[in-house]
Parts: sequence; structure tokens; C-alpha cells
Amino acid sequence: MQNFKWFLEQTSKDEGAFYSLKELIFQGRSDYQQIEIIRSGAFGKCFILDGKMQSAETDEFIYHEALVHPAMVAHECPRKVLIAGGGEGATAREVLRYSSVEEIFIVDLDREVVEICKKYLPEWHCGAFEDKRVKLFFDDGRKFLNRKDNFDVILLDLPEPTEGGPAVMLYTQQFYELVFNRLTKSGIAVTQAASSAVHNLQVLSSIANTMAQVFPVVRPYIVNIPSFFTPWGFILASKKTDPVKLTTKKIEEKLSGIKHKLRFYDSVTHTGIFSLPKYLRKAIEKQNIIITDKNPISFY
Repeated sequence: MQNFKWFLEQTSKDEGAFYSLKELIFQGRSDYQQIEIIRSGAFGKCFILDGKMQSAETDEFIYHEALVHPAMVAHECPRKVLIAGGGEGATAREVLRYSSVEEIFIVDLDREVVEICKKYLPEWHCGAFEDKRVKLFFDDGRKFLNRKDNFDVILLDLPEPTEGGPAVMLYTQQFYELVFNRLTKSGIAVTQAASSAVHNLQVLSSIANTMAQVFPVVRPYIVNIPSFFTPWGFILASKKTDPVKLTTKKIEEKLSGIKHKLRFYDSVTHTGIFSLPKYLRKAIEKQNIIITDKNPISFY
């Protein structure tokens, strides 16, 4: 029997995921978090923060297309976009496909994460940081939103909310009120919302319920990302447009104008990801937790 090396991600107090460890490409610690880049046998390069898988070479396109395109397609003409987090540069890469976009503000707390991703993950960012439309800020996302800028689309590409983690206060009602106030009249926000597995619905359903206290349109959706080993949740919150009501024609017309063809998202995928299974719909309907600054939520 071969002597394998493994990377273990603890996904809950009862579960974990094993990845074969072919190469440790980078390991270090910033002022905010532990940073690792490994090469696994099944998923190629993997970007890991605080021991948690953030994205993998073979399927990062699924996560980033799912995060970006439903909102960009739903908006009439997105010109100014804010990305909170997104240090890999792949979220910006997807936004840059739209010719209507004039400015992208990337706000990441951790300068070291961005510099490491620039160096070791060129397949992710594809030069996005060098595009003249991209403006990069190293700041707390919440602090940045206290500025007076307004955005058409806000993409919250954040780590999971964990106690003591850098993003725990970016999932509260007060934060979403700030997001709402920084959106234009037809603005749209999207957040990643953690696992939607049957036994771990509290975080996703609580985020959905909290956003519904602020936005008139809130639509959770789920995507299967193989390297995450679980269905993954996202939530789109809109001041005006309901993404579920977009027609196939409208979606395909919008996508026909973007640069390069997508590998995951199209009109068929759009319909599928917003068609939630019954267990998830019921969990969201029953949820009464509102996440606040005084009572933040932790994934674990």
C-alpha cells in the first residue's frame, strides 16, 4: 500500500474532508489568518484559509460563475461593482467579462492574501488585478462601505462566519442595512452563504432570514461544488429585480455580449440553481433567527 500524505479539512465537529497532498506550494500566516496553497491529486491547486478550502483549480469556475453572473445578468446595466473579499481575483475576472462595467472596487482586509494569490494563483485571476477598471483597497469591508460611494452590484465573496474570524461581522442585519444603503435604486447584492447540507442549514437559513429583514427581494440558491463535498449556498438580495422571473431569452441575450464563453452558468443553470429542494425551502420558511451585531452567527 502506498504511503499517502493527506490534507484534512474539518468541516464540522463531526465531519472532515481528506485531500491527497501532492505538494505544499505555500504555507504562511498573515496578520489575520493561516494561508496555504497545496496541490491535491483530485483538484489540482487548492487555496486554503485557516484550514478551510476556499477554491480549487479544477472547479473554482463553478463557485465564481455562480457568485457573479446571476446578479450581473439580473441588473439592467451594471457599471460600478464592489467586491468585498475576493482576494484570489477570480471574482473580478468574471465581472470584467461585462463591457458595461466601468469600475470594480475590490476591498480585502488581508494584503498578504492578495499578494500570495497574485503570485501563486495566476489561473484564478488571469491578470484581473492589472485591468485599469479595477481599484484595489486593503480595508475592512464594513468600514469601506461607510464611505459615500454607491454601487450597482455588491458581491460578498467572504470567508465563512466563524467566531473570532475576519468576516463574522459581515453577516449581520446592521451590515446588510449598510449594503442596502450603498446600492443604487436597482442595486443587487450577493453573498456566499455556506453549506446547504441537510444537517447544517442554520447558517444559510439564518442569513436568508436576516437579509429578508432589509431587502424586498431575497432569493437563496444552491450549487454543487465538488471540492467542497457539499451543496453550497448563495443568497441574492435585490432592491428591484427578482432573478427567478428572468426569462430564458433575457438571460441568453445578456450572456451573448460577454467576453469568452462560460463553463458553468447559462439560462438552464440559472433555472436549476434557484429551484430549491423542499427541505431547504421549509428550513428557510421556519427560520426566525436574525443575525445582529450583538448576536453574530458562527459556522461552527
